[in-house]
Amino acid sequence: MKNLTRKQRKMLYRILLAAALLAAVELLPALLPAGGAAFLWLLYLVPYAVIGWDVLWKAVRNILNGQVFDENFLMALATVGAFATGEYAEAVFVMLFYQTGELFQDYAVGKSRQSIAALMDIRPDTANLEAGDGSLEEVDPEDVEAGAVIVVRPGERVPLDGEVLEGASALDTAALTGESVPRDVGVGDAVISGCVNQSGLLRVKVTKPCEESTVSKILDLVENAGEKKAASENFITRFARYYTPCVVLAALALFLLPTAALALIPPASQPAFLAGTAWTGWLHRALIFLVISCPCALVISVPLSFFGGIGGAGKCGILVKGSNYLELLSRAETVVFDKTGTLTQGSFTVTALHPARDFGEADLLEYAALAESWSSHPISLSLRKAWGKEIDSGRVTDVEEIAGHGITAKVDGKAVCAGNSRLMEREGARWEPCDLPGTIVHVTVEGAYAGHILISDLPKPEAKTLVEGLKAAGVKKTVMLTGDAEAAAKAVARELGIDEYHAQLLPADKVERVEGLLAAKSPGAALAFVGDGINDAPVLTRADIGIAMGALGSDAAIEAADIVLMDDDPAKIATAMRISRKTLRIVKQNIWFALGVKGAVLLLGAFGVATMWEAVFADVGVAFLAILNAMRCLRVDEFRK
Repeated sequence: MKNLTRKQRKMLYRILLAAALLAAVELLPALLPAGGAAFLWLLYLVPYAVIGWDVLWKAVRNILNGQVFDENFLMALATVGAFATGEYAEAVFVMLFYQTGELFQDYAVGKSRQSIAALMDIRPDTANLEAGDGSLEEVDPEDVEAGAVIVVRPGERVPLDGEVLEGASALDTAALTGESVPRDVGVGDAVISGCVNQSGLLRVKVTKPCEESTVSKILDLVENAGEKKAASENFITRFARYYTPCVVLAALALFLLPTAALALIPPASQPAFLAGTAWTGWLHRALIFLVISCPCALVISVPLSFFGGIGGAGKCGILVKGSNYLELLSRAETVVFDKTGTLTQGSFTVTALHPARDFGEADLLEYAALAESWSSHPISLSLRKAWGKEIDSGRVTDVEEIAGHGITAKVDGKAVCAGNSRLMEREGARWEPCDLPGTIVHVTVEGAYAGHILISDLPKPEAKTLVEGLKAAGVKKTVMLTGDAEAAAKAVARELGIDEYHAQLLPADKVERVEGLLAAKSPGAALAFVGDGINDAPVLTRADIGIAMGALGSDAAIEAADIVLMDDDPAKIATAMRISRKTLRIVKQNIWFALGVKGAVLLLGAFGVATMWEAVFADVGVAFLAILNAMRCLRVDEFRK
């Protein structure tokens, strides 16, 4: 009772009252005087009116509005017809069970919506705006402009995207990414709306207004996901539009044709299936036919399955923009990856040191790090990070950065060159080649070759598991597209088990490659492209399904992709595929179960074998079971870490 809404509680009270009244009326015939049974139908009208008045009113109202063939019309016609044939108790029972089923359906749908609403309850109602004198004022996040300073206390949800000005804390990003591990932030770090501040006080400079914040974009996508329907949903909508009128006409024919035959054909000449029957019996069969035909099980359970699948994916930090993309993902045959930032970490790391004879590894790294200390290039940053000591700028003078070659400088008064093979040739130094894949930084000191350093963009630890998981899920081909060098691309593809790779591609080249893969795929299959959503927007748009990963706070990713992974875990691509296939499996189960049971009971009803009780099960029971099955789409614990 606690979990029921006010409307649901009122319906429950009506059901209990109608059931009690029906039980009382069932006991009355034995107590009535002679001739009193003729007025029994008036007594049955009382529980019928209590439980069915709203169904009758909706049926009349819909007819007046031109919407004839819906479940209210079918139930009204069936139960009023039962009254007309003297089946009073049956009419009340049918309406009672129908309303009971509707209550269960409403409760099930409400629970699924509550689960998704709780999942998406990530937009705070207030923000602590800091005034010029340092005082705080609680305001609506929509009233806070970019550039303003807000304060986020421990336990509060970050209301707007911004940058930390003061303080350090751990942010719970579970509502956005599905991950339970907090993310540490400090001064200068970006924070996004929707995360929960777990520990320290944060002063944050707002970088985006409320309508452009991450949480607003996510909520907007979730709210509009229902507009993009899957083919299965569109099929059910079209099916119900034609199915119900056809069944009503079939029920009418089931009553009129035998009744006309009974009136026109002499009893001695009547066929066996008509012999001994009356027109009231055929009317009863037609009414049973109508109860069975109600398409509630399909019309409710199929959209609810997709709704649950999208909500379940959201729990895992996977944002799906529409059920059509969820259905397409289940048919993915080819998965194409961008390399940098998708399969690899997207940051350079020193992976090998190869000093010359007269130099040690520490000396080689120190000279290279100091020489590169004035550069902001990612390679320079990786060298300084690998050295791991504070740079003494007084040791470095006469720095010159030569575009496309490297850097020359004086370190402790010694001439040092750090760069590629072209710089070595320019300086006239004899250098040694390296067969390992990656970027090579050669170093000379006072003209003497000191050795070379190998810098690589390492694959993510989860990337190999991802590729294996996709192949286990039935993906036939995995392809990697990259603008990186041939050797680096080949090494990553071999290490991860990628079937095919193409290197040194420009964005336009990637689109061309995807076009070729789209032309080669099997009929009905889909191609998914996985990228970072920023420089891969053209390919994300062209693929059947565009998946952006590492997209926490990335506007470009959220806009360009059809499915957004709200963190940089590539293993969630396989998770998204498993969720999509589970959802489609449940949708198909519901369709075949509903059609199978209804078809069988319709035939039994037409031949007079099925009673109104079987009809109620074929309508209410099947709908209830299908909805319970659809709610399984929300259960994604087996897919979460």
